Amino acid sequence: MLKYLFMLIFLTPLCFVENLWWVVHGLVYFMTYAFIYSFVLSSSLSNLSYLLGCDVLAFGLILLSFWICALMITASSSIYQHGFYNNLFLFMVVVLMIMLYCTFSSLSLFSFYLFFEGSLIPTLLLIMGWGYQPERLQAGIYLLFYTLLASLPLLVGLFKLYNGSGSLYIGGMFMTIDLLNIFFYLCLILAFLVKMPMFLVHLWLPSAHVEAPVSGSMILAGILLKMGGYGLLRIFSLLSHLGMKYNFIWIGISLVGGFLVSLICLRRMDLKSLIAYSSVVHMGMVLGGIMTLTWWGFESTYMLMLGHGLCSSGLFCLANISYERLSSRSLLINKGLMNFMPSMTMWWFLLSSSNMAAPPSLNLMGEIGLLNCLVGWSWWSMMSLMLMSFFSAAYSLYLYSYSQHGMIYSGIYSCSAGYVREYLLLMLHWFPLNILVFKGEICMLWI
Repeated sequence: MLKYLFMLIFLTPLCFVENLWWVVHGLVYFMTYAFIYSFVLSSSLSNLSYLLGCDVLAFGLILLSFWICALMITASSSIYQHGFYNNLFLFMVVVLMIMLYCTFSSLSLFSFYLFFEGSLIPTLLLIMGWGYQPERLQAGIYLLFYTLLASLPLLVGLFKLYNGSGSLYIGGMFMTIDLLNIFFYLCLILAFLVKMPMFLVHLWLPSAHVEAPVSGSMILAGILLKMGGYGLLRIFSLLSHLGMKYNFIWIGISLVGGFLVSLICLRRMDLKSLIAYSSVVHMGMVLGGIMTLTWWGFESTYMLMLGHGLCSSGLFCLANISYERLSSRSLLINKGLMNFMPSMTMWWFLLSSSNMAAPPSLNLMGEIGLLNCLVGWSWWSMMSLMLMSFFSAAYSLYLYSYSQHGMIYSGIYSCSAGYVREYLLLMLHWFPLNILVFKGEICMLWI
């Protein structure tokens, strides 16, 4: 695993050389393909080197991180064209990749915590440096304080764990200690609930998304939300006793919250805000699946996290393509786009349908498993799940039909086509999202 880390570290000086934007871009794609060939299928840790290792759970998320970071550079070519601190932007993306790589491949819970928090800094700088409105400062503060406030108890919890067991090895040697303590339970999971984000602690997410540049939105939706899910999957091997006792609280909040947020989605007039709130709905289902502590739940959670990372990132790219043409994210102006950009309408349809878990997307496979495990956990959850599934389809259709159909905004007098780069970008989101279903057993049978 160290070889990929060194590749990333040695990529950083190239970011500051003039006119090497597309070289760095190509090298990031090359690293992604190189990483695919070190394929890990076992649920035991392999590819071990010093403090780094990888099992199938970490492998999928590292690969997703590399893929989304490569697509971020593809999506941000306007920064390169305008020469807006483009070298510094590349440097931030590579630093973020290093942080994410170390987070998912850490073998020690302490180094996991360190890089988990470290990934916040380049994200914050992306939002505050390359965001659009002056409110990005407030959004950055929201992001920083929500996540830091919840993460400090996690650090204390890890110290307590180390004091009790003498080890923080992620393979799980903690079965000997008695962890029946509600405060300890809250310390360990609170940081991950905020990062997911769970309903009630989700307010930092829409504001961060709306103010972030397209690259910031892609990495937030694609990877940073998944770090919460990854942390919970890792930590619940310790907390199964307490989980049996208290998890119904989080499942209840997630399912009811998912329904309420999907109603909020139907009232959004900002494209990015709508897509950001839809992420909260999906993460509500993911959180419910993890908290059931069942095999179905863990496997389907992993599947939906991968699917949502690709789908949500693609939708943010589409929103940005419209924003670059019309200089507005409002649905009042972004309507009748079928007349303005006819060739993009198909991509809006494909990604909106994947967002509502239509076949053959990974989202469908993940949601079927989550429906199974949540209904198996309690019949009462059927009510919330029915409403969530229905309204997920409703706001996805609302997003598609309102933006593509209707009378075109009178201030637009022309027709526009996409660049080849944009079609390639959307293809690279949609293709893995729908082709991975054919090897779905890899994602579903990792336990």
